[in-house]
Amino acid sequence: MLGNLGDLEIFARIVTAGSLSAAGRELGLSPPVVSKRVQRLEERVGARLFQRTTRKVTLTEAGQGFYERVVAILASLEEAESQLSRRSSEARGLLRVAAPTSFGRLHIAPHLGPLLDANRELTVDLELSDAFVDIVGEGFDLAVRIADLSDSSLVARRLAPVHRVLCATPAYLAQAGEPQNFADLAGHRLLATHSQDPWRLEGPEGPVVHRVHSTLRTNSNEVVRAAVLAGVGIALRSTWDVGPELRSGALRVVLPAFHASSRVGVFAVYPSRRFLPQKVRVFIDHFAALYGSVPPWDEGLDTLLSPALTA
Repeated sequence: MLGNLGDLEIFARIVTAGSLSAAGRELGLSPPVVSKRVQRLEERVGARLFQRTTRKVTLTEAGQGFYERVVAILASLEEAESQLSRRSSEARGLLRVAAPTSFGRLHIAPHLGPLLDANRELTVDLELSDAFVDIVGEGFDLAVRIADLSDSSLVARRLAPVHRVLCATPAYLAQAGEPQNFADLAGHRLLATHSQDPWRLEGPEGPVVHRVHSTLRTNSNEVVRAAVLAGVGIALRSTWDVGPELRSGALRVVLPAFHASSRVGVFAVYPSRRFLPQKVRVFIDHFAALYGSVPPWDEGLDTLLSPALTA
């Protein structure tokens, strides 16, 4: 039995490390030993778990499903050990988190201090990217995603609502004129990332779609943010991103009756469906409590965003 558990630990470490040799280095085992243990595990379960190349290994479909169960098994054992050592309320180990670049910089990184203070044996590896990572394949414990996950089969917990509104600087609106209806957007310079085109909004008469034709094209949300603040045009931005500018008047809401789907939220997404590791649980609970039903970035915006906030 102990040997079987050791094989499971080696299997899980290969997934997170990305190769047999890297896993061997982390575990202090030679590549031939690691390969032999994987082969023994595959023979025992009767399925090929990895596709191997000279440089890396990737999970097969069977391997991915097996990995989710192995993570649950190892997590439950870790929690059992913690409980026996009277540290069940304190998380420990390495927690790998993927998050969107701007959101992670603004609303995750500044708030990690209390979490780490309360869990002295916890190490957080926060990787920021605007791409949707493969949580299992890339070895993450959880990902923070800003999306509509209402139809998703992923295991997810909603951390906070997200409100996206059209906005521009007073100077741009004074120069270009303020749109009076949705059709007027066609006469304005609109700012969006490649992935944000088209804009899918909800209005007084239901959903509407507008394809963005802009002289500025970018893959960076931070470029769009900088451009709208510089008065280049109109952008669809989240209040978590431009809340201070909306409160100060540096940006004004355009066409307040139109906003992005109210189903969009900040979610914590994780692969394990049953035994949630303590380190994942404390991270999720920390940020869910921090954000709340009215997150800090929405405070003081109710009069500006009433259509979106009551949707």
